[in-house]
Amino acid sequence: MRLEIRLDPIVFFPNKASAFFSNVADAHDRGDVAQNVVHERRRRRDKGKERQAQRRQKGKLKIGVHIPSPGEIRQIIANLKGRWRPLLITATFTGLRASELRGLRWSDVDLKANEVHVRQRADRYKKIGKPKSAAGERVVPFGKFVANTLRDWKPACPPGDLVFPNASGGIEAHSVIVAHGLIPAQLAAGITVNGKAKYTGLHALRHFYASWCINRPALGGLGLDPKAVQERLGHSSITMTMDVYGHLFPRGDDAEELDAAELSLVG
Repeated sequence: MRLEIRLDPIVFFPNKASAFFSNVADAHDRGDVAQNVVHERRRRRDKGKERQAQRRQKGKLKIGVHIPSPGEIRQIIANLKGRWRPLLITATFTGLRASELRGLRWSDVDLKANEVHVRQRADRYKKIGKPKSAAGERVVPFGKFVANTLRDWKPACPPGDLVFPNASGGIEAHSVIVAHGLIPAQLAAGITVNGKAKYTGLHALRHFYASWCINRPALGGLGLDPKAVQERLGHSSITMTMDVYGHLFPRGDDAEELDAAELSLVG
């Protein structure tokens, strides 16, 4: 009879840990256990490093390629219609994940304080659950434009507590939002590549929100620091934020800042 050993998180004494792991490996080689959990964990870790390397090889996210430009966002918004307008405007100016938008409840939207409380998400199978991580539970502020859009939408929203449901009040599918909301708005605005909509998923709007948070106020952005951007996006670590968006943050050696620094020093 073969036994399968599964490990719960355990605190090992340093001088005993290596011996334990070695014994598990030996037992797996003999066929005494069905799965070498130590090897499996290392395999998943190595696979994660491979994925990170692949992302680096693909290059950095670029405005107008992976991230809609401010001009493109204005065109998309101008061409939004029906129930897709409040949804995609909220996506653009809060940076919520598609799953968080699809699971958003009116009880989590504060139209007096102008903020949304992210407490749940709807997965691809239309099941409600907790956000992706503890950091995913967060409060995201929004401005008057989003607030007024949501106020106008609320009386027309199908019955129930979901803010962006399907026509019957249930959870909407991500593919439906893209196919009937995001893509038609781009086609109408002429935001295309080879006759097809340039941006094919709601994550493009989340990327825009991140870039908007990062950009200097002089350029129409919010000028937030990396930690604030991490919190707004609900990333589990600052490393994740910087790996994806670090290149968008203003550099300390930008020309205008250099000129100002030199003049202040030499008079």
